[in-house]
Amino acid sequence: MSVITLLTDFGIEDEYVGIMKGVILSINPSSTIVDITHKIAPQDIIDAAYRIKFSYKYFPEKTVHLVIVDPGVGSARPILAAKIQGHYFLAPDNGILTPLLDDGDIDALVFVENSEYFLESVSQTFHGRDIFAPVAAHISKGIGIMGLGRPGDIKSLARLSVEKPFIADNGELSGIIVSIDRFGNLITNIDCAILKKISCAACGLKKIKFIIGDRTVTGLSKSYNSVKSKIPLAIIGSRGCLEIAVNCGSAKDFFNASKYDKIKVRKL
Repeated sequence: MSVITLLTDFGIEDEYVGIMKGVILSINPSSTIVDITHKIAPQDIIDAAYRIKFSYKYFPEKTVHLVIVDPGVGSARPILAAKIQGHYFLAPDNGILTPLLDDGDIDALVFVENSEYFLESVSQTFHGRDIFAPVAAHISKGIGIMGLGRPGDIKSLARLSVEKPFIADNGELSGIIVSIDRFGNLITNIDCAILKKISCAACGLKKIKFIIGDRTVTGLSKSYNSVKSKIPLAIIGSRGCLEIAVNCGSAKDFFNASKYDKIKVRKL
């Protein structure tokens, strides 16, 4: 069995995703194709970067992950193939793999240039069909990625300009909202490890507060119904990162929040 995942901003209204699957199955009919999501907001590279980081580890090793949010399609931007922690990734070199590359454990990295593995005709606007899909199918059949092109240098790759969580001299922890799910939960880039740096018992501590704009939430909850209906709370979500939620409501609406808004954490 070979597994190929798809994460794109293509949506499901048009034929694009279905055609990519058709290309993959034409080359490797035995592959299993899994849709992670196709509802990334158009051109939202940052959201896609964090979603693949927190998704890939739940798939078998040797899974091929297609990550296509590609505003530069048809330009001179390279396409990357990487092997990281036993998984394969295909993505444009636009910073979308930054969180994965920052985690290290990179086994191989190449620029995809060998047209032997592309479709015969390559359009300027649909590399997902003409390059990404066929290359992914060939990898899933056992083609080594070092045969796809020249080796890549991690130092030369495009990087996201996203503010990483940091602790200021006054002990205040700052991060940002990197994703908002369909429930309106505000998912941040603050994980348990950095929370523990401001308090050794942070993941169970009530004496910390979370600030978004001019509103605050006090303490960490263990479940969404730890507070009354329509009341905001802070919780460590399924990604292992801090989330701000509203029980039976939308934190996005409650806080009038948007992706990439800042969130601060302080001791009481």
